[in-house]
Amino acid sequence: MGGVHLGIVAADPNFYRPFAEGAMFEFVRWGWSVVFMAHPSVWGLVIAAGETMLGLFLITGGMWARIGWVAVIAFHLALLLLGWGYWLWSVPALAFLVPAALADWRHVGGAEQSRTMLPR
Repeated sequence: MGGVHLGIVAADPNFYRPFAEGAMFEFVRWGWSVVFMAHPSVWGLVIAAGETMLGLFLITGGMWARIGWVAVIAFHLALLLLGWGYWLWSVPALAFLVPAALADWRHVGGAEQSRTMLPR
C-alpha cells in the first residue's frame, strides 16, 4: 500500500481531504483537517514509508514481525475512527490479520524456544 500513497502524493495530495469527513468523533475530523491536511504531501509520504516499513518487518520475521503485526493491527483499528466506510475494509482485514498474527506469533515463539533448547 505504500506505493498507493506515493501515487496519491505525486498525483494530488488534496485527494486525502475527504478521508475523515465521516469520522465518528470531532477530534478525528479536526485532527485530519488541521494536522494532516496542513501538509498532506508530507503525511502521505510518512504513511507510504510506514506501510512499506511494516511490510518489510513482516517479511523479516522474528521480533520484527511481531512489531509489524502489532503495528498493522493497530493501524487498522485506527482506520475505524475515520468512519463507517472504513469498517468495510478494516473489519474483514482484521478478521484475517488477527488470526494470521496469532499463528505467526506462535510459530516464531516455537522456533525461538526450540533454538534455546538445543544442547550447547
